[in-house]
Amino acid sequence: MADQLTEEQISEFREAFELFDKDGNGSIDAGELGTVMKSLGQKPTETELQDMINEVDTDGDGTIDFTEFLTTMTQKMKDMHKEDELRDSFKVFDKDGNGVISAEELRQV
Repeated sequence: MADQLTEEQISEFREAFELFDKDGNGSIDAGELGTVMKSLGQKPTETELQDMINEVDTDGDGTIDFTEFLTTMTQKMKDMHKEDELRDSFKVFDKDGNGVISAEELRQV
């Protein structure tokens, strides 16, 4: 999946990763994740932070390395693309753009 990214996208993800990786050791731990989230106005608990790490940590070492980060971000991009496609499809049926597909709009299709 990561092989579908452009060099520019990978570079942008590398920059984002480095913002999280405060000590520059090549991995993001719960403390670093918490620091970034707090700077964004979030107040996650230690348990929530560890759960977030565990969701992404495929090798089980308790941290997120760049490969794990890149895989996760690529999946998020793919999910966003699917969501955009669904919205576009919905708009085809929602002729008046009110966010609801009426029986009349369905008949027109």
